[in-house]
Amino acid sequence: MSLEEYEATHPPRAFTWADFKLYAICGVGFMLDSYDLFIVNLASPIWAYEFFTKGNLATTKTVPSPSIPFLVRGTVNAAANIGNVIGQLMFGFLGDTFGRKFVYGKELIIAIVGIIMIISLPVNGSAGLTKGVEKMWWLFGFRLLLGIGIGGDYPMSAAIVAERSTLSNRGRMLGWIFSNQGWGTLAASVITCILLPIFKHSLTHDNFGKIDGIWRLQVGLALVPCFALLYFRLTMPESRKFLQSTELSSVATSSLNTSAASLDAEKQNLKTTDGKQVDDRRISVVEAHATQPPKGVQMAAFIEYFSHPRHAITLFGCAFSWFLVDVAFYGINLNQSVILTDIGYASGKTPYDYLLKNAEGNLIIAVAGYVPGYFLTIAFIELLGRKWIQIQGFLVTALMFGILAGANGSLSSASRFALIIIAQLFFNFGPNATTFIVPGEVFPSRVRGLAHGFCAAVGKLGAILSGIGFNWWSQSDHKKYPGSIGLSGVLWIFFAFELLGAIVTFFCVPETKGKDSDAIDYEECQSRVSPSST
Repeated sequence: MSLEEYEATHPPRAFTWADFKLYAICGVGFMLDSYDLFIVNLASPIWAYEFFTKGNLATTKTVPSPSIPFLVRGTVNAAANIGNVIGQLMFGFLGDTFGRKFVYGKELIIAIVGIIMIISLPVNGSAGLTKGVEKMWWLFGFRLLLGIGIGGDYPMSAAIVAERSTLSNRGRMLGWIFSNQGWGTLAASVITCILLPIFKHSLTHDNFGKIDGIWRLQVGLALVPCFALLYFRLTMPESRKFLQSTELSSVATSSLNTSAASLDAEKQNLKTTDGKQVDDRRISVVEAHATQPPKGVQMAAFIEYFSHPRHAITLFGCAFSWFLVDVAFYGINLNQSVILTDIGYASGKTPYDYLLKNAEGNLIIAVAGYVPGYFLTIAFIELLGRKWIQIQGFLVTALMFGILAGANGSLSSASRFALIIIAQLFFNFGPNATTFIVPGEVFPSRVRGLAHGFCAAVGKLGAILSGIGFNWWSQSDHKKYPGSIGLSGVLWIFFAFELLGAIVTFFCVPETKGKDSDAIDYEECQSRVSPSST
């Protein structure tokens, strides 16, 4: 009895306390990812005031904030994403090689160390850091370390959740885990809106020490959920499905024949087993076999699996669609403060007014668009399927960017603000969520960690491209900034990338709703060894 056959004859399992614990333990990494994304967006203007203001802040009343050198700002913005690429590939490989239990929790330790070092930035004159640029490079180095930890969470949490879910709730559970990005975004905006009034006096007078305290609190508060859930990550048991799927990692004929015979016998036994005795509704054809510790998935198994054209096309579709959405998603979100200023929303007579207006704008976007998008995905993913949600999300965001790019000069600030909210809604009720979910479902457990990590790493390359290049390319002074195309030009690029994402999804990304990738993998392995047995 396969997982599909079992669940077709049994009612869906309700959301349990075990599911909630899994949601909390695995979700903290995505909350941290989004929190960091929005905090750097909200902290950048504060860094600009603290590190790059010339003269007395109370008398200059610089609004908007002073400019951080473009290369420095872009590199610091992209630092966590650069670290993500390293962490996603490294932990994806380690998770498949040594098992989820051995690796899980180590990535959170790396993230914790990164956060502690960021908020430990030496004060003026200490450790030889006297210039703003020098301090920004300190932030770059330890945001890179933080990014390695956050990146490691993508393949590990995706694999762990997928391997502990039923077919009927797997997409919803992955959506729940990923929706923690929404809570991270909301927390970043709310915390900033609370901190700024507390430090209002410091922002309107020349008190740089207290301004320094704002961003240290913004960043440091992320440690609370990290420490709260670290123990549970370090003590999480190995998933049964991973243990059993690694038995298929060997490409030796004798090994596969032995596995096939054992599995065939077990399948016959399962057909006569009462449903109540099936363990937690998680039985699949490969879950009935191995009880030995994983032997370690070698790179050869990964290469062998993706040497088949169908699997290679799927890997390309998942990875490239993730790249395309991240170019636009991170281009907007890493620079949302810049965009709000350009469209005339973030303004004010004093630095305090400007920073508060900027934080409020980010909060409105989070509440009205960013967070609801995740929950629309959770609500409809098992009804509409992953592929349709991803395609319609690409198309709607392309439409929003096309309108913003083509009619930017004739639209009011309120209209442009509304279009950004709609784009954020359909990023998350669309490809930002599904590009994470599909790689966690479509690949079998024995290669899932590295395959998911590879797709996520390719996606983060798009985020790095936007993080470094956006501030330069969006400038309208072509003489001062050679190669710049203005904000409208950048939005046209986002428009084209989103359209291309819909096309790639249509042709290269399969629907995973109701599919058991481990069962499919077993059957493919069995057919290659003994075609007559199938």
